[in-house]
Amino acid sequence: MAEEQITIVTPAGAIAAWTGGTGAETAVLLHGGPGMSDYLDTLVPFCAPRFRTVRYQQRSLAPTTIGGPFTVEAHVADAAAVIDDQAGGRAWVIGHSWGGHLALHLLVACPERIAGAVIVDPLGAFMDVMAEFGENLQAGLDDTTRRRLDEIEAREDAGKATAEDSLESLAVVWPNYFADPATAPPMPPLRLSSQGYADTFASLIDHAGRGTLTTGLPRVPAETPVTFIHGAQSPMPVRTSVDTAALIPHAQVEVIDDSGHFMWLEQPDAMRAAMGRLPA
Repeated sequence: MAEEQITIVTPAGAIAAWTGGTGAETAVLLHGGPGMSDYLDTLVPFCAPRFRTVRYQQRSLAPTTIGGPFTVEAHVADAAAVIDDQAGGRAWVIGHSWGGHLALHLLVACPERIAGAVIVDPLGAFMDVMAEFGENLQAGLDDTTRRRLDEIEAREDAGKATAEDSLESLAVVWPNYFADPATAPPMPPLRLSSQGYADTFASLIDHAGRGTLTTGLPRVPAETPVTFIHGAQSPMPVRTSVDTAALIPHAQVEVIDDSGHFMWLEQPDAMRAAMGRLPA
């Protein structure tokens, strides 16, 4: 599906974005990370024919020119700016992984801008899943490799890791994002910002401690449809979607069998069907 690159000018700098499709409704796509380059071009076709899509590079990496601060509030402001510029102030959001978590914050911080939300295999509102998520990503690795990953993670948490460190770690665990690691596709040419990751994650943890999502999500307007889509074999436990959806009385959950974190790559027909069942 052909896309057009555009630039959205904000007081903080320029946001690079790509638009595609001719659907009657606009959906803004939020990629994972944080501090990662956008990779959701492969998800765009699954949004047709309903949505015109706008995906953008989050702050911390070119071609977007905005640097810090790397906080949840700053990411929310960027997403709101994209919605205002490209959809006249109200759009669907479709977020994957960290992008799904960001979509949850948008539902709380600016519900008037959100026409509907699709939360795809996210980090949800409860941080207790992170230990299990990390263990699932390291499944099958030998002790030497695990020690190296733990070393990199410690450097990331301290804000001292390089982008090369983080890419090394991601490449090692990449197969475990999929239901069948032996048949995982090659990792795309991702770019990482260590500072963008460390600072955003620290802000995310701060909001979790303050209960921003656990207290705010129950107030999501009933007229705003919210659907969670999760891979049954994802390293991110299914309960992160189920438990977070339970905070929103009208939210729906779809679990796709034989799928990990990137279900549109693993089970495209099932993903297309789930997108086709989104509420009006």
